Amino acid sequence: MSVKTSQTTPAALPPSVFTLSPTAQLEALYTIIRDKTTSRGDFIFYSDRIIRLLVEEGLNHLPVVPKTVQTPTGSTYEGVGYEGKICGVSILRAGEAMEAGLREVCRSIRIGKILLQRDEETTLPKYYYSKFPEDIASRSVLLLDPVLASGGSSMKAVEILKEHGVPEERIIFINLISAPEGLKAFCTKYPTVRVITGWIDKGLNEKSYILPGLGDFGDRRYCL
Repeated sequence: MSVKTSQTTPAALPPSVFTLSPTAQLEALYTIIRDKTTSRGDFIFYSDRIIRLLVEEGLNHLPVVPKTVQTPTGSTYEGVGYEGKICGVSILRAGEAMEAGLREVCRSIRIGKILLQRDEETTLPKYYYSKFPEDIASRSVLLLDPVLASGGSSMKAVEILKEHGVPEERIIFINLISAPEGLKAFCTKYPTVRVITGWIDKGLNEKSYILPGLGDFGDRRYCL
């Protein structure tokens, strides 16, 4: 049976963009977190469920190498293991909300941070602070930010990671909702960065807010 979905699917989705399967469960989760009457507690609980799904999908795109192990029965199993180290990088402040979901499936993972804020005069993201593992240039990076609207902040974050020696092809950007305009801008500038998004919305309004959207993720997550 086909699942009815409100998700927007651009006719020419860039090959570097991957979405979660549009199941009835996923649609129900997004309906809850979009509802303006949803309590803060429920918003956190159900958005965390989506984040966990996104992180699991993001891990599917990490490079692997063959790995042989011995099972308790004495047999040999030819499997795979992740190639090299990984780390997460959250774009503050909303990206911090995704760190717990990453830690739930990647024990003891190192996590870096980037602080960007919108410059009210230029409307462009302004860089304030970053802190990364010293060996980040040799790691695969899961970049975390819940929303991809115009793409300005996420593109700035990738620029900063590249300045620290991280190749584009080792960056995986994970977000809950995206606007087609932001996806196009981001993928045009960084075509080899893979994007894992939970939902593609209809587009941006004149203030560059995503529609139908879910409001300010950080405010709904952290403000009582």
